[in-house]
Amino acid sequence: MTETATLAPARTPRHDAQEAKLLLDVRGLRTWFHTRDGIVKAVDGVSLQLREGEILGLVGESGSGKSITGFSLMGLVDAPGRLRADRLMFGGRDLLSLSPEQYRQLRGKDMAMIFQDPMMTLNPTLRVDTQMIEAVLAHDKVSRKAARARSIDVLVKVGIPSPEERLLVYPHHLSGGMRQRIAIAIALLNSPKLIIADEPTTALDVTIQGQILFEVQKLCRELGTALIWITHDLAIVSGLADRLAVMYAGRIVETAPTPEIVGGARHPYTHGLISSIPSIHTRGKELFQIPGSTPSLLNLPEGCPFQARCYRADSQCLRAPPFAEVGPGHWASCWHQGVQA
Repeated sequence: MTETATLAPARTPRHDAQEAKLLLDVRGLRTWFHTRDGIVKAVDGVSLQLREGEILGLVGESGSGKSITGFSLMGLVDAPGRLRADRLMFGGRDLLSLSPEQYRQLRGKDMAMIFQDPMMTLNPTLRVDTQMIEAVLAHDKVSRKAARARSIDVLVKVGIPSPEERLLVYPHHLSGGMRQRIAIAIALLNSPKLIIADEPTTALDVTIQGQILFEVQKLCRELGTALIWITHDLAIVSGLADRLAVMYAGRIVETAPTPEIVGGARHPYTHGLISSIPSIHTRGKELFQIPGSTPSLLNLPEGCPFQARCYRADSQCLRAPPFAEVGPGHWASCWHQGVQA
């Protein structure tokens, strides 16, 4: 990021966004971790819908539940985590009814995830070509030569120089940024219907970051691939996503088309995130900080979980606010929602 990483112009929503087929339909997703100290409600009642070719930005501080939401959708939550949902549909299939083997067949082909740590994708004991070719052959009946050609093509797309040479090395021979680009390339190999990207460009420089963003937007536009981009960086996602969903303490507290969030956020937490982004207008000034810290997910307060940090909080906030529509396609969970002056 540059020194003055202001919000990018909000991406213009697709004109056919409402006509596109619904790909992902999640209602009441709950992922709780049952520990000796109590139940950690990492994801607590998340609902979201995603259409083909649509890009959703999932935004929030560390610990808000963004990554666990992604892991839950991919079926990658292990004990002591327990996943429940009122509805969890993907491409017309009920994910709650899939066996572990059926979920494994889905991952990598129709659903792919780009992890924040590339070594969660890459096997340190195998060469890059082995890992990429096997990822193709696991889901597509093509020759190894064709799989290798596809791997080289994808490596070029993510900005890796001399891709033929990079295929012959082991992950530990590469820099962290190079490993991340290869992990992104593996996710793109089979042109999945949905990609969940968990802060995948954090370790990359600005030039490569821009190239990756361009490629994923192109993929969504040309192939109808849907994308969930998980990040804490509104400056990046505001120019990428069609819609934003803001998470706090395991819940979505506001969601709307990106221009609506950037230009007229209704939840105080969203206001705080936007105000804390440096820009040319804040040069030389102290940046805004949201006071306090996120509450413990073991012991959430009654009512609104943001009340202890909120400048609008009053006695009404001791009751949980409803998640209500405050404008066309704009939902927020706050008793005192309103556009910040």
